[in-house]
Amino acid sequence: MDGFLDTSRGGVTELRVHGVSGTPPAAMLNHPSPRLVVGDGVTGFYRRWWPGGRPAGEHADVPGARHREAYAWGNLTSGGRMAALWLLLLPFSLANLSYFMLPRPEGGRRLRHAAEAAQRLLALLLTGTLVGALTTAGVDLVGWQCAQAGRACSGDAAPVWVRWLGDLWGSRTSPRLAVTALVPLGVLALLWWLARRTWERDERTVLPPGGAARPGVLLARPRLWHGGEPVWRLRAVHVSFAAGSVGLAVAAPYTGDPTGRALVLANAGVQIAAAVLAALPGIARRTDPYADEPSSPGLTGACAALRAAAPLVVLVTLVAAFDGLREPPYAPTLPGVGAGTFQTALALGLLAFLLVAVAVLAGRDRREGGGEQPRALGGMAAWFVLVIAAGVGNALALGVLFWTAAFFGTPAPSRPAPSHPAPFGRVLLIDEPLWWAAALVPLLAAGTLVAAVLLWGIRGRAAAELAPRLRPYYGEGDAPAVADTWALASLTDRAGLVLGVLTGVGLAGLGAVTVVSQLRLFTPDGGVAGLLATGGSWAMTAVVVGLVLLGRRTYGDPRLRRTVGIVWDVSTFWPRAIHPLSPPCYTERVVPELIARVGALARNDGDEVIVSGHSQGSVIAAALTLQLDPALLRRTRLLTHGSPLRRLYAAFFPAYFGPSTLHAVRESVSWLNLYRLSDPIGGPVFRRADPFAPGVHGDGDGDGDGETVDRFCWDPLQPGPGEPLPSARWHSDYWLDPAYEEALSRLTVLGPAHPAPADG
Repeated sequence: MDGFLDTSRGGVTELRVHGVSGTPPAAMLNHPSPRLVVGDGVTGFYRRWWPGGRPAGEHADVPGARHREAYAWGNLTSGGRMAALWLLLLPFSLANLSYFMLPRPEGGRRLRHAAEAAQRLLALLLTGTLVGALTTAGVDLVGWQCAQAGRACSGDAAPVWVRWLGDLWGSRTSPRLAVTALVPLGVLALLWWLARRTWERDERTVLPPGGAARPGVLLARPRLWHGGEPVWRLRAVHVSFAAGSVGLAVAAPYTGDPTGRALVLANAGVQIAAAVLAALPGIARRTDPYADEPSSPGLTGACAALRAAAPLVVLVTLVAAFDGLREPPYAPTLPGVGAGTFQTALALGLLAFLLVAVAVLAGRDRREGGGEQPRALGGMAAWFVLVIAAGVGNALALGVLFWTAAFFGTPAPSRPAPSHPAPFGRVLLIDEPLWWAAALVPLLAAGTLVAAVLLWGIRGRAAAELAPRLRPYYGEGDAPAVADTWALASLTDRAGLVLGVLTGVGLAGLGAVTVVSQLRLFTPDGGVAGLLATGGSWAMTAVVVGLVLLGRRTYGDPRLRRTVGIVWDVSTFWPRAIHPLSPPCYTERVVPELIARVGALARNDGDEVIVSGHSQGSVIAAALTLQLDPALLRRTRLLTHGSPLRRLYAAFFPAYFGPSTLHAVRESVSWLNLYRLSDPIGGPVFRRADPFAPGVHGDGDGDGDGETVDRFCWDPLQPGPGEPLPSARWHSDYWLDPAYEEALSRLTVLGPAHPAPADG
């Protein structure tokens, strides 16, 4: 290759790790011509290439002396076209997040294990909810109702790809059910394939040898990034449970037939076995790759047996149904055996138990940790996020049902079953409780509006308080604009308020519609109640259609994929601990690759690697630091900017990013953190952000972690006399801030484990 590209190792290497949205290597390096030096198109390490030959200058790469390198990992979350399908897996991802939010006090181990089992069962029920919605849409709305003789799918106006069901089996139900069951089974097979593909790519990555855990620091445990076997077990359990739910729906109407009863028992047995396995403590247990620990071969064998039995039972069910089972008595909607009602009651019971368990654990955690540690929602974030996961999952499920009914006919609430067929025509019946659930959507919209009004008022008050204090720095004319910018960015700290309001409105609405539904005080097809239910049903239909259209656009638009990938950059930092079908954890590949690269760049005592992490990259960098062996730590420095470590991660994941973890990082390496108050994501790591406190601008001499690590950066920059106010940079371009070069220079001259000097 012509030109100049430094591929040498050793010396001082500035290793930049980007944050959300997959910042391109050219922007990370501030250079138009990056070249891949290690890695592939998914993840890779890039350096600057000069086409005119070796450059001169203060910031140019010098072989064996200094280098600037960028690590790009964004394609793990936004590079593949299949990432468009991840939009429909948001409930699974939220459920997985809730596991890592669970408080972990020393004195509540047994209660925590019970709570974790409840979380795994709820995650299993979430899989059942979404697959069950597809089953109901296909098997009930289309196979049982729509394809009947004389119904919407059997007329000349029906689409040809569904009309043949009525033409062939208009008066025979079981073959229709067997054929329409292939739709949810096909989606389930796609989920299994995606989960297995990403498992082979990411979770089976081997950690480099030589690591060791730090006692008492959860984020430092190598087993956190060693999930190949437990994720495999959980995947077998979830897929088997979902397959059993499809088989149960097909067989349930035929309990009057001996073959039908046997099939019901077999499919129910698969689901029960899956639920029992999911509740066992060892099912998701990760082992330390550096220790000689048993790997639970008994559980692995049980999961393998279940994985083999489930598809066999479903296949036998479909073959028997296609061959023809004895026709059951007439029912306007697909008869069941009460499995759905039982699972709903179980989910509500698990949520009630978790409310108590998380409250007890959070109380113990507050007493043990004291007031130093920030906690979102008083330590109850795990429960709130799990409730939201259940709500989003049910909303998507209802959206699928109402969209299917609206596409093939006219949705309507079901009534007590008549004893003979009624002239339903194009009407497709959906159970009345589901209409009441749809009525919650307008209430949640009202709750969102209330939260927005509260946030707007908080922003206004914060800006009014900031403006007078900013006048000495920005002047009379610019201070209000800067105050408004800072106040808007501060609303991120109110994320717990939004979650609390929405969850409270949702639970209050759920209680109200449950009472109304059980007592039959109103019907969901008339008056205000009918208006709410109808509006909610159309809203959820629009959401599902919108997600499908967005996924279709995302499939062919790389820029949009990067935008959508922001959601997954945050949520998929965490391993798939309780839900194996959620989007994959990129960190199980990123952390081992970074460990190996730092080891290659800092092989000798005279070498140094400054890991520079922006935004989510700072979270990755903190996790990386705790995984390095002592020899590499002595040659490593840490520079973070726009970091959500305290603001979001310590608040929502206190067990993993609380003060003990951040202090462990601080004690391991020399560390500087840059932050702005215009940044809605990043902030200081140790102290609360107060730009007017002593020591922030070089007039203090504190010696705590806040004074030695955190560096405040003005944004917008203070204009000179007669100059206009520069544009705010918000969360971006820390690499271009003058404070960045100063911090880089400070870290370059520091010795190992030597704290950065205080300003002044």
